[in-house]
Amino acid sequence: QVQLVESGGGLVQAGESLRLSCAASGSAIRNNVMGWSRQAPGKQREFVARITNDGTTTYAASLKGRFTISRDNAKNTLYLEMNNLKPEDTAVYYCWLTGNYWGQGTQVTVSS
Repeated sequence: QVQLVESGGGLVQAGESLRLSCAASGSAIRNNVMGWSRQAPGKQREFVARITNDGTTTYAASLKGRFTISRDNAKNTLYLEMNNLKPEDTAVYYCWLTGNYWGQGTQVTVSS
């Protein structure tokens, strides 16, 4: 059974940075695509970034350059480095694994 547990969210001011982590457990994690999505209040969940097992990354166009996704397969951990945060980045951030596995989410709040 796959479990995904996010951490690292919090309240920051605009312009600051945060690093989210997602600890994964279970089988077949290392051979799958992992990624991050987010859901702002009153909005649909949206794609943020994804990374393949060999490190190929894809980003939402509006976030490329500020956000960096990475993974440590030895630690079964996914990361999202978020720089120059903006109030519009406020959302619950979810990590996911191919196969429709999702974490419980971590709240990121950016104040202006």
